[in-house]
Amino acid sequence: MNLAENTVWSIMTGGLLSLVLLAAADTVVTRSLGAMRNMLLIFAISSACIVLSGLPEALFPEMPERLVMALKAGFGLLTSALGLRFLGIWTGGDQEDRVIYCLSVWGTYGLLIAALVMVVLAMIVPPQDFTGLLLLAAGLNAITVVLCTLIAARAALLGDPLARWLVLACVLLVGLMTGLYLHALDAVSMGLVWQALTAAGAVFFVLIVMLLIVVRNRQQRQLARLSRLELGWDPATGLPTGAKLLGEVEHAFWRTGRLHGHCVVVGLYLSNLYELGDSLGRTTDNQILAATAARIRRAAGFRCVVGLYHPRCFIVVFSIDRKRTFNESIIARLMGQVTQPLHVFGSRDQRQPFVPQVGIALRTVLPDHTVPQDVIDEVEHEAMEQVRRPPPADRVETTW
Repeated sequence: MNLAENTVWSIMTGGLLSLVLLAAADTVVTRSLGAMRNMLLIFAISSACIVLSGLPEALFPEMPERLVMALKAGFGLLTSALGLRFLGIWTGGDQEDRVIYCLSVWGTYGLLIAALVMVVLAMIVPPQDFTGLLLLAAGLNAITVVLCTLIAARAALLGDPLARWLVLACVLLVGLMTGLYLHALDAVSMGLVWQALTAAGAVFFVLIVMLLIVVRNRQQRQLARLSRLELGWDPATGLPTGAKLLGEVEHAFWRTGRLHGHCVVVGLYLSNLYELGDSLGRTTDNQILAATAARIRRAAGFRCVVGLYHPRCFIVVFSIDRKRTFNESIIARLMGQVTQPLHVFGSRDQRQPFVPQVGIALRTVLPDHTVPQDVIDEVEHEAMEQVRRPPPADRVETTW
């Protein structure tokens, strides 16, 4: 390869390795099995593209020829087997569709056997006959592309919205694998433009696959959280409640006390939470709670503790130290967000506006000399009294 071709494949390698690092970072942050599978698949696909590009032997001419032959013949099939198995898991496995499950599982076993056979043959056949072996590997990988496309199309027809994007990725995979194997076979002289398109296709394909897996993993985590109904977490808002909330407030007090700061405890009481329940159904309560929680988070930020003391009362704890200040604009922003009208949908697709009636109270406390439970109770009662207190009537003197 000349310098221009090396530059093209080096840029592709840099892009693919960047995506591998992003997948690894997602694994470290989420610490989930799905994220680990994502990182493993992205690494395998990226490595296969780099091997087929010919860049390793161009950069390291001393690499053993048999090793290069074995990698080119078998690593692509091994990656295809891994991708096909993970595709079956991504689409829901046996629980969603038996046909997809069987295609992914039996296809994986077949590809693993084929990869092993191809590696053994790469160690045996003469180097001048390696072109035919690589052509056979390309044909087996083409079968994998067909299987992946069939699985993605079937999942899309069964109603999986993400599978439609996977079908598009499979179309991109056809062009990618064609370009890579033509380049590896060197049977057709590919121009620099086609090599650049193949390299760009590899990066875009891996990016699409990674995004699809990340989105599906996020959906699975949300479903798992909702199905578990973990003790201490409100299912509608995802906010800590009960003993879990009290524990987080105590920890915030302890942390702020070590920094010689103080805490501002804010209570927001939503008095008319249940007013639409009789006309639109009980589902309106969760809609209002979820919207209110999101608004509080948006106004308060993510450096404070936000919890649900009980369904009508939200608690916000700000930790104030030398690096963070607190002023009345924060309270004004909170009230401005939570009192905005919102539209609530009923069980029969009815739509009705809802105007929250919110009372707010706050206490500034020294963490080392305060019991969290007592402060929470005080701000709750003050916020409740504020919203229930009738507004002052205008006095108009009348002369009879």
